[in-house]
Amino acid sequence: MKETRYFFCPQLGDGCQLPDDEAAHAVRVLRLREGDEILVTDGRGTLASACIAEATKRACRLRVLSHETPAPLWQGGIHIAVAPTKNADRMEWFVEKATEIGTDAFTFLHTANTERSRLNTERLARCAVSAMKQSHKAWLPRIGGPVAFTDFLETVAATPYKYICHCYAPTDFPEAPDKPLLLDVVPIGGDAVVIIGPEGDFTPAEVRQALAAGFRPVSLGESRLRTETAALAAVHMMYLRKRIAP
Repeated sequence: MKETRYFFCPQLGDGCQLPDDEAAHAVRVLRLREGDEILVTDGRGTLASACIAEATKRACRLRVLSHETPAPLWQGGIHIAVAPTKNADRMEWFVEKATEIGTDAFTFLHTANTERSRLNTERLARCAVSAMKQSHKAWLPRIGGPVAFTDFLETVAATPYKYICHCYAPTDFPEAPDKPLLLDVVPIGGDAVVIIGPEGDFTPAEVRQALAAGFRPVSLGESRLRTETAALAAVHMMYLRKRIAP
């Protein structure tokens, strides 16, 4: 069976052009020519069937044949916030895999123990675009940060379901003595956000600050996980709860 290839065009419409990197992939790598049909998404929920109207070394112009808005794959928002690891490759891997599974937004946090204060968000965005196309999705996750931990708590104050993952024992925080499994408590509908600490974990003060801001402590299982693994596990648990069965 011939593979269906997706392309990304943020300004999707009749007569639009693929971005330079997408055009190069279509024309130079795949050797597509005038008359070939492709699927194109704007990353905002629209998927279009398009015909290549012009293919040159400098441009790939499209003629839109039809378009649709695919049914959503999950209910409510999935937002994951994580302190970036020292190794940038791990964050790129995480963004790629979490996008493949399904998420609406990434935010990168600057915490007391964060080892990397700068991120190449353009490179992360390219990872997300590639994963969106690979997994045949029409929605591109938002990428934000790095943002200060305190500022982020204020930003998501109105989010109805907020969770924090940390490695401390529940008894260390009498104000929130339970740590249920995220999969058991995240709601099917409604927006949810989960925050994951750095490789050195959140500080006790940060945990208390999150609890005071309405975050509920949760567990991701019995194993001690790397930061990027914990973040991916949290995304997967939220997706499994929120997914819409076909």
